[in-house]
Amino acid sequence: MASLDKKEESRPKFEITDGALLPTQGNNYLINAWKLTIIIAFGSLALLLFIVKEPYDKIFTVVIKGAPLTFSVTAGAILGSIFLGLFTGLGQIARTRIINLIAGVYVELIRGIPLLVQLIFIYFALGKFFKLDGLPAAIIALSICYGAYMGEIFRAGIQSIPKGQMEAALALGMTRSQAMRYIILPQTMKIILPAIGNEFIAMLKDSSLVSVIALRDILRRGREHVSRTFLSLETYAIVALVYLIITLVLSKLVAIMEDRMKQDVK
Repeated sequence: MASLDKKEESRPKFEITDGALLPTQGNNYLINAWKLTIIIAFGSLALLLFIVKEPYDKIFTVVIKGAPLTFSVTAGAILGSIFLGLFTGLGQIARTRIINLIAGVYVELIRGIPLLVQLIFIYFALGKFFKLDGLPAAIIALSICYGAYMGEIFRAGIQSIPKGQMEAALALGMTRSQAMRYIILPQTMKIILPAIGNEFIAMLKDSSLVSVIALRDILRRGREHVSRTFLSLETYAIVALVYLIITLVLSKLVAIMEDRMKQDVK
């Protein structure tokens, strides 16, 4: 029996998750994989820019000018989605049936429509009535889409707090809204911050879809450069490397934040 136990312990353990694997301090395999990937990404970009140079240095200069707009759209949308997600999550656990239905319909409706369709609809269809420019339309579309997913994150985070804390707060004389504001939500934010970080990374990648409404983000500038020079392989290689490096750096920051949250909980 002892030998069987040792064999079981020696077998590699796998974890199935619903999101991207992030580099953490507790898993050497993930750390090595992240380091190897970041070295390959930076090494490839450095090779193209400083060794091969032409035409990659010019392409990079053009493409990187779209980074501020990409981050602007992502930052605005993450704030909007958190705002919508908070009220959606609260609506899903509310005692009023009509509020439950409204929040539930919003989540099911938005999650059932592709983001690209929502983006085109808001910019081209609703834009005629509300006269939306490209940047506000992109932020609104991403906020509405990711707000539905944020609502599920908030709902799960709130429900993970022991019910006894709400009961204790009510017993101390707090109203339900006060208990939610001062007791439940602060603890919920600590729990869901890593998940919000993952959504931020996913949103940054999905922000490339705003190029279809003529916003000059990283991808749009790459597409414009291709239309002028017909260097599609070279241009999209630089675009892919830029997105990869940004995503890898952000994933590391999210992993560090998650580790610190776990230490605070302990």
